[in-house]
Amino acid sequence: MNQSGILPFYMTYPLPLYYQQEDSVTRDLEYLQQMYPLQAKKYQRIIAETLDCMDYEGSMIYDEYPDKWQLYRLSQIVSGRIREAEGESCDTEDGEISALIQVLVFYEIYRKRHTNRRGVLKF
Repeated sequence: MNQSGILPFYMTYPLPLYYQQEDSVTRDLEYLQQMYPLQAKKYQRIIAETLDCMDYEGSMIYDEYPDKWQLYRLSQIVSGRIREAEGESCDTEDGEISALIQVLVFYEIYRKRHTNRRGVLKF
């Protein structure tokens, strides 16, 4: 058989396998998010709605190195919206809850920063 260096068509464009791998990563993340506690799911929905308003070109969430104070202020804004949604009976000033909100805000920003480029989650 003559090996002239010609590759079969399916070997010349291996990118579909690359996207299939990213699709499985996205499915894993979504599955694990479904297992969040009920309170964290509520918080994440409010956080996603808040960050959707900040999803524009030049937004601080797309800065190369976002300012720590601005991210802290953003988590305080989200805490305020959570208090409004749940009523004043909710105690979001608790250290553990505010830490949870900050982590969820950072994670959602990470997802937005890496998902909006070509619609694919990149790691």
